[in-house]
Amino acid sequence: MRSSMKKGSVLLMTTVMCFSIYGESVNAANRPTTMAPNGIVTTPHYLASAAALEVLEEGGNAVDAAIAAQATLAVVYPQYTGIGGDAFWLVYNAKTKELKALNASGRSGEKTTIDFYKNKGFEKIPSRGYLAANTVPGTVSGWGEAYKYAEKTMNLSMDWDDLMERAISYADKGYPVTPNQERWTNSAIDPTDKELKDLGRFESFSKVFLKPDGKPYKTGEMMVQKDLAKTLKRIAKNGASEFYKGETGKLIAADIQANGGSLTRKDFIDHKADWVKPISVDYRGYQAYNVPPNSQGMASLSILNILNNFDLKKMGDGSADYYHVMVEATKQAFADRDKYLTDPDFNKIPVDDLLSKEHGKNLAARIDMNKAAENVKPLDPKGDTVWLGIVDKDGNAVSVIQSHYFDWGAGVVAKDTGVLLQNRGSFFSLDKNHVNDLEPKKRTFHTLNPAMLMKDGKPYMLYGTQGGEGQPQTQASLVTRYVDFGLSVQDAIEAPRWLHGRNWGESVNGLRMEGRIPQSVMDELVRRGHPVKKIDDYTDQVGQSGMVVIDPNTNVKFAGADPRGEGAALGY
Repeated sequence: MRSSMKKGSVLLMTTVMCFSIYGESVNAANRPTTMAPNGIVTTPHYLASAAALEVLEEGGNAVDAAIAAQATLAVVYPQYTGIGGDAFWLVYNAKTKELKALNASGRSGEKTTIDFYKNKGFEKIPSRGYLAANTVPGTVSGWGEAYKYAEKTMNLSMDWDDLMERAISYADKGYPVTPNQERWTNSAIDPTDKELKDLGRFESFSKVFLKPDGKPYKTGEMMVQKDLAKTLKRIAKNGASEFYKGETGKLIAADIQANGGSLTRKDFIDHKADWVKPISVDYRGYQAYNVPPNSQGMASLSILNILNNFDLKKMGDGSADYYHVMVEATKQAFADRDKYLTDPDFNKIPVDDLLSKEHGKNLAARIDMNKAAENVKPLDPKGDTVWLGIVDKDGNAVSVIQSHYFDWGAGVVAKDTGVLLQNRGSFFSLDKNHVNDLEPKKRTFHTLNPAMLMKDGKPYMLYGTQGGEGQPQTQASLVTRYVDFGLSVQDAIEAPRWLHGRNWGESVNGLRMEGRIPQSVMDELVRRGHPVKKIDDYTDQVGQSGMVVIDPNTNVKFAGADPRGEGAALGY
């Protein structure tokens, strides 16, 4: 379809490259909100945004553009995502007026059991290496299901080779490494925590992501991934099923088996993504949607359900009361989540009860506005993820999120495939009495959750974020800043954020707050019992988020990308 990049797309890419973060934080933001009358896209990497925009300009639908963006991200943002990970989708079909959810997360292998690990002397599933890669990668299966659905019900689904074109080019011919990738590569080979870092110990990681001299690629240097290009070419030729039933699945399973892992060829052949019913709550007259368990989407919705019982506007954006109630609502929602969340095929989860208005009121009543709760403990905020939102000219909309869990996933690349394997299954527990205990063919508790607000049955706001445990918290920030306080799309994204939880190596919860939050507010939160830690003014510790809003009267689309990342919001 295209032999070269369009002139307009190249100009757009050149324009947005100046927004990259050169270091861990940036000193100023104030980007403009992107506006467009036809199609619009926001992703956390400008090359992926440009790939998606080109598809939209060529007449492709929102699903086509999402696949092209995800494939590109899998190449140019390997520290956060890849085709060896998982994904969840929300897809709105403008023709049928239907919102569907797609669970493209992988299950554990048929031979992946607690005894498999206990017999090897483990009391906990390793976080890195082939033993951490115990669930089938689901991302590409999501591409396949979404593509088949769009092909039948939406205008124009492009050929697979067109959708993979840019990703293949970047993998085969190279792309310039960003400051973010350089920083995360340096972190990956930091020997201070050899269980989580020091990924240079894995030959397959070093071969792909380090230079021949063993040092990380520097910002602006070109990085090539020839094996990944070959894998993407096979998918372009044969479709998504190739990853599971074709040469790629065969190669990945053989490599895992050769290195003592549990996944088998049959696990790949048997895998499938599932269409599921979205879950929702009312928020200020909007209907907020997310994906059901095994995703933590129910926690994101529960926070909004609790906040319905507070007058945030009266509290004021940025006040101590605002931050206090946001953190306390998060604690209550996470307590429910941690008690119930797992694969619903293995345990019954009372989602309807947990998201009922009555339950939201009960949780809200437990919040003391003068004191931080001490006995509600969330999980570790690990996770490196990408979220993207796309709306096409016909009104089809996609909110999708994908990840390989930790930065760099399991830290190992399957031989001859270029596929960096995820470590999502390391989140399973080896305690048989734990709600998220490891069993064969089971999906683990998942932090990934894409979100959407609907108004009068149509998409109004698409939103999401990177950040594992921080995803529900940042989603709540985006919604409240836009809906309750009337900030613009870009200002809602850039507004000061926080993260309640634990970081690697920490045994207690903390409350990280960006440095732009006034010291007087932090002092008041400390007085109420919050363990506040001041962090940089703009930092990806609080995630990289994005948002799209569709004006129901003019149909103009408004989108923003996070200055804490390297993304872009583009439209036409």
